[in-house]
Amino acid sequence: MRACLRGFGMRFILLPILIAGTRLLTNALVASDDWPQFLGPTRDGVYSGPALSSSWPKEGPTIVWQKKVGQGFSGPVVASGKLILFHRVGDRETVEAFDARTGAALWKFDYPTGYRDDFGFDEGPRATPAIADGKVFTFGAEGKLHCLELATGKNLWSVSTQEKFSASKGFFGLACSPLVESDRVLLNIGGTGGAGIVAFDKNTGALAWRATSDEASYSSPAAVELNGKRVAIFFTRSGLTILEAATGKLQTQFPWRPRINASVSAATPLVIGTQIFLSASYDLGAILLDLKTGRPQKIWASDEALSNHYATSAHRNGFLYGFHGRQESGPSLRCVELQTGTVKWSEDRFPAGTVTLAGDSLLVMLEDGRLLLAPATPERFKPSAQAQVLPFGVRAHPALANGYFYTRSKDKLVCVNLVATPQ
Repeated sequence: MRACLRGFGMRFILLPILIAGTRLLTNALVASDDWPQFLGPTRDGVYSGPALSSSWPKEGPTIVWQKKVGQGFSGPVVASGKLILFHRVGDRETVEAFDARTGAALWKFDYPTGYRDDFGFDEGPRATPAIADGKVFTFGAEGKLHCLELATGKNLWSVSTQEKFSASKGFFGLACSPLVESDRVLLNIGGTGGAGIVAFDKNTGALAWRATSDEASYSSPAAVELNGKRVAIFFTRSGLTILEAATGKLQTQFPWRPRINASVSAATPLVIGTQIFLSASYDLGAILLDLKTGRPQKIWASDEALSNHYATSAHRNGFLYGFHGRQESGPSLRCVELQTGTVKWSEDRFPAGTVTLAGDSLLVMLEDGRLLLAPATPERFKPSAQAQVLPFGVRAHPALANGYFYTRSKDKLVCVNLVATPQ
């Protein structure tokens, strides 16, 4: 199995006051129609920018620009008119900034890497960067965390988590996409000495707190308001861990992991009100928990509903849309009822891919390079448009900013115009 990376996300459907609080915090950091981090502004794979076109020309949507890229499963991110790409070029992990609309090169920062994949797969960075407060945060396959100035690419500070905390390489290198929460940068690194999860000062790189002895998974965390507290939610190799985001104080844990050691958990936890949805492959499946009382209570669990291998499902109006089954075995694309785990429809033997929710539509980026547009409905799966936008080998999660779709394969990055009205 290739580096199982990240997951693709589900919308937070919180009580109105909680939604407002989350959006106010997000908007303070970056415009809502940017895509500044893994899974987008609200860390859930939901797009809220300008309306997208409901149909495409026969030849497909316009490819605005494209570039050859190096190795990696790190997805692009976009903020303040800049696209940030994190990839490996030769023996250097490389961060590059481009003009998001034209593809013009703006700056580049790189440093040496000796990472080697034990299974002979891709040897580039796995984690998607985060942009916040005029800074870019990247986390490399060898656990090197960098903070760069968004405007210039200047290196402001860096930390080697392998040297400082003995962070384990794991099966496929370190892969947690940084979560920037207020003045903290949070990561699941699986370090020793109680450094399973760590937080750094966003401005200096100083250690802010450390918590748990959990090994690192390939899932990236999310932060939300839950029961009146701002919390960070991690799906580690051991299971669900919820911490107070500012201090690292443990709120609750729920052990839940595959029984076999040769496994990974990669999808990001999804928060819907006081409920949390987790999913993984390797005979584990999915579980829906309720935290109304502060302690996780199981609503349902099943290995037959929606076992996400590496891509996080999307949520809309009480239904989940995502991939069920192992990537290399030909998964199914499914719609599942959130509260019961009932499968509403299933497209079997589907190529693996990722799901992005844009209004009432799904954008499904398949590993074979096809982009599908389909209504997000539990009635059936019926794509209204599709186009070949990349060659085979798409594993990184895409970005969707201001109506433009940015996606990469193992050697190419493209910008696709999906906006309904030219801008």
